[in-house]
Amino acid sequence: MKHLKLKFLPFLIAISFALTSCTSTKTALFDQYSYQKTTELKVEVTQLMNKATTPYAIHKKEVETLFLDIEKLSEYEKNKSDNEITFAMWKILTDKEKNLLAGFFKNWEAKGIISPVFLEESKKQVLDALDLLIQYEIKKDKESKDQLLDLINLNS
Repeated sequence: MKHLKLKFLPFLIAISFALTSCTSTKTALFDQYSYQKTTELKVEVTQLMNKATTPYAIHKKEVETLFLDIEKLSEYEKNKSDNEITFAMWKILTDKEKNLLAGFFKNWEAKGIISPVFLEESKKQVLDALDLLIQYEIKKDKESKDQLLDLINLNS
């Protein structure tokens, strides 16, 4: 009986190690809904940002609708387990004091119209951030995680 226990000991150790290493990553699995909604929002953000060379007042309702949709997704992301990184990025994107998504729309509202040069630079930054979120959702690998964490740390 003792000999039988010793045979299974390495197997039990290997199983324990595998289970421990899987749970230590603390990354949510791929989520089709998150991927789809983030991709849809990127398209909506692009279309709405392209209108920033016209008066904000004309598009105020569209901006409000966009941020309502973002708030819904952000709430969804907040309540997913092991999803702190994605939720942190959505918090940064929706922070009006940061120079990303919400900051851009706050600036557009304050100025009324955005110059084409400022628009293109802002759009690049916002869309790059959304691309990082999308890539992280698709891959859930170390490289995409590190890129997203770098952007989060840069904007914290």
